[in-house]
Amino acid sequence: MRVRRTAAALLLCAATALALLTAAPPAGAAEGPAGFPVGTATAPDGRVLFTDRQGRAVEPRGFDLDKYDETTAADLRAIADHGFTLIRAAVSWNRLEPARDHYDGAELAKLRRLLDWADQDGLLVLVDFHQDVYGPAFLGGDGGIPRWATRDDGLPFVPDPANWFAGYFQPAVQAAFRHLYDDPDLRRAQTDLYTRVARELRGHRSLLGYDLFNEPFGPVDGDPADPAVLAASSAALEQGRLALMYQRLIGAVRSVDRRSWLFVEPTVLVGQGVPTSLPGFTDPRSGPARLGYAPHYYDTAVENGADWDPGDGFIESYTAAITDYPRRHGMPLLVGEWGPPDPDTPGNRELVRRQVAAMAGFASGWTMWYWCRGDGGYCALDPAGRPAAGDGPAFGPYALALAGLPAAEQWSAGSWSATFTSTGGWTELAAPPGARLTVSGAGDPEVRAGGGRILVRVRRGARVTLTVATG
Repeated sequence: MRVRRTAAALLLCAATALALLTAAPPAGAAEGPAGFPVGTATAPDGRVLFTDRQGRAVEPRGFDLDKYDETTAADLRAIADHGFTLIRAAVSWNRLEPARDHYDGAELAKLRRLLDWADQDGLLVLVDFHQDVYGPAFLGGDGGIPRWATRDDGLPFVPDPANWFAGYFQPAVQAAFRHLYDDPDLRRAQTDLYTRVARELRGHRSLLGYDLFNEPFGPVDGDPADPAVLAASSAALEQGRLALMYQRLIGAVRSVDRRSWLFVEPTVLVGQGVPTSLPGFTDPRSGPARLGYAPHYYDTAVENGADWDPGDGFIESYTAAITDYPRRHGMPLLVGEWGPPDPDTPGNRELVRRQVAAMAGFASGWTMWYWCRGDGGYCALDPAGRPAAGDGPAFGPYALALAGLPAAEQWSAGSWSATFTSTGGWTELAAPPGARLTVSGAGDPEVRAGGGRILVRVRRGARVTLTVATG
């Protein structure tokens, strides 16, 4: 690791590098590990950022775990060793409660074990209540909403293996979502599930909180091939049935857990540039709200197998669609899923670079879909366990904790930088091998490095620009 200032080079000895381990503040069990977000602050660049107990801006980043029961302690150690601080674990109502009022103790134990492993590695965990095309009654497998909570009114469903997402528009699936939102006994069953899970996991140091419902969908009144019909149906869902469900589930978790962060998702139409119509929500916890916004960041054409076209306006339309809502309601924005199924194509390589750069300007954190080894298929690692070709920008430098609020934060071609007014605390940076630090605007910064981290402290009130470059 190379560290330099604009005026002079800083030579770091091994003893100073080891001092990094003692520079971090002691963790408080009540609020989780060091870096646990306890509040928010609005930065000069307009983002609502998480803040830790020291008032530093923290930007958790990491990966989704598609199947938490197949994840090992070694996987979490590798995520942490690459400089990340967050995992998003997809859980299934069907597996947690395979029969009404029968909760699977083994599944809950697996979740607690995952949280224990995360705690050992200083990772935060966002529990994602996941579904795709409602549940196993339509998509097969064991994920999503259980068969016993599926009411399709006897309507037809014909699976399309070439386009699984099209299943959302089939009459049986539309009916199932309508019943989930409208039927009192299903609403009660869903509320009971969230209360039970929150009670089981509450107080765990590594638990960041809950993503309340993955990629919500609902009835479409009219031809789904008509963009205007889709937009109107999405707005009606977000303003009506979905908003009511979110407020109910917020209350369910808060009845047993006052600490966790709770995230709401818009429909997937944000990927097509359709702004969310969700209202604001009330957090019944005492003290400032801990509510966040968790949109996904997928280009529809790329999801359907195309190589990304940099001229399609996706980055710009998405950014415009998702920035107003969280800023208006004072909510941090955590991108819960993003990344192309195959990053090793010219357009998709550029897409990853552009997404990382864009998120530096609007996101409070993110998790990439997803942590696995393989050739393509969204795997962030190649078969040898290295960052997949094209996904390298996701593994670049960033600020784990910034002692100030950024007036500007940028990522470009492997170089991260932020300009801020220092609060006098330690800024902690994730620094991949070969990283070089430049400090501009501070006369005599303190710098400590080691273990894939760089710590920087400058005098309170100093206007400083930090740049970490790799390569």
